[in-house]
Amino acid sequence: MDLDRQELPPPRANEPPQRVPEVKPALLGDWFIYLSVGVLFCGVIAITALELGSSLDSAIVRIPAFIGAAILALVAADAAVRTYRSIWAWWPISRARAIQRAVWTVVLGCTGLFSMGLLAYLVIR
Repeated sequence: MDLDRQELPPPRANEPPQRVPEVKPALLGDWFIYLSVGVLFCGVIAITALELGSSLDSAIVRIPAFIGAAILALVAADAAVRTYRSIWAWWPISRARAIQRAVWTVVLGCTGLFSMGLLAYLVIR
């Protein structure tokens, strides 16, 4: 059976584009997703160990938390760099989207600082 395809309507003149291409790719590139999954697994291991009765001092909690915090700091820094670069790409096109990306940059920076603080706490403790 043949389907009759309808052409997409042309974009309206007052709508900004949906995406702006990246001028410089991020440092982590495609590894961003895989590292994020690694942080997820580290968190699952540490939280499961805590739920099963391990103490905070046990290695099954500390080692995944340490690894997860280090990877999270790296991923958050890369994401903050990406969103910071996108602010200036969006500024001449849509100021509202640029401001939204500025807020995300601040959130990601705070996440990176929190994960670095957690990492330092785990090392010093």
